[in-house]
Amino acid sequence: MKIEAYAKINLTLDIVGKRPDGYHDLIMIMQSVGLHDDVRVDLNDSGKITVKSSSALLADDESNIAYKSAKAFFEYSGMPLRGVEIQIEKNIPMEAGMAGGSADGAAVICALNELCGTGYSDEILWEIGVKVGADVPFCITGGTMLSEGKGEILSSLPKMSDFRNQPVILLCKPDIGVSTGKAYAAVDSCDSERIVRPDTDGMKKALREMDTVEVAKKLSNVFEQVLNLDECNVIKSIMIEGGALGACMTGSGTTVFGIFDDAEIAKQCYFTLAKDYKNTYITCASDCGCKIVE
Repeated sequence: MKIEAYAKINLTLDIVGKRPDGYHDLIMIMQSVGLHDDVRVDLNDSGKITVKSSSALLADDESNIAYKSAKAFFEYSGMPLRGVEIQIEKNIPMEAGMAGGSADGAAVICALNELCGTGYSDEILWEIGVKVGADVPFCITGGTMLSEGKGEILSSLPKMSDFRNQPVILLCKPDIGVSTGKAYAAVDSCDSERIVRPDTDGMKKALREMDTVEVAKKLSNVFEQVLNLDECNVIKSIMIEGGALGACMTGSGTTVFGIFDDAEIAKQCYFTLAKDYKNTYITCASDCGCKIVE
C-alpha cells in the first residue's frame, strides 16, 4: 500500500507547562500542507520490520519513527508480527518543524490498519501514535485541528482547504536545523513572562470566518520568539517584503512559512528565496494527514 504522508505547519504554538513524564503541555493549531513523503508498506512473512529510505540521513533501524510505529501497531493489536517492509521517499526536509518523521509514522499506522483489516477509528489510531511521537496523532488525521496536551487531544476546526479563496503557502527551510530537545530546553530556561502568547481563540475565529488576512495576522509560535534565529528572521522578512500577508516559523524550526492570497506574488517570492535556499516549496493547505494512493 502506498500512502502520501503530508507535512504540517503550526498556525499557533504555545507551551503552557511541563509534565511529570518529561513531555510539555501544548496548545497548538496545526495545518496539513501539500508537501508530502511517499510511504510504501508491504506485509510479508519475514517476522521482521525493515525500513528503507531515499535519504542517507534517515536512520533505518529501531530508532526510526516508521519502525516504532509498526511495532506499536502490532503491540496494540495483539496480532503476531508477520513482517513489514517500509519504503520512504523523502520530500519533507529533516529538522524542519514540519513533522516529517511523524508523518511517515502516521502513514505506517494508517496503512497497517487497512492491510491488517483492523478497522480502528481515528481515536484508537491516535492512541497508538502518541506512544511513538507527539505529532503522530495529528498527522494521522490532518486537516486543520486544535492540538492539546502532549499532542493526543485533538479537535477539528474549519479547514483552510475549504476557504473560498484558497491561500497559497510558501515554505522555506534554511540549512541550519534545531533539534526538538534543544528547542524545548531553550523554552524551559527562558523567562516565561517575556513570551507573547498566541491568540488561539482569535485564530479559531479567523478560521471560522474563512478570513485569510486575519489567519495570517494571528500566526504565532513561542519557539520562534525564544530561539530568535537570525536566518529564519531574514527569510521571514523576505516573505513579508515579497507580499506575504503573514509569516512564521513552524514547530521547533527551522522552516518559515508565509501565507499569500495571490498565487503570482507567492511565485515571485518563491523564486527570490529559491536562489539561496534549496528547501523552498510552494504549496497549499491539505484537508488530510495521510492519503492512500494505491
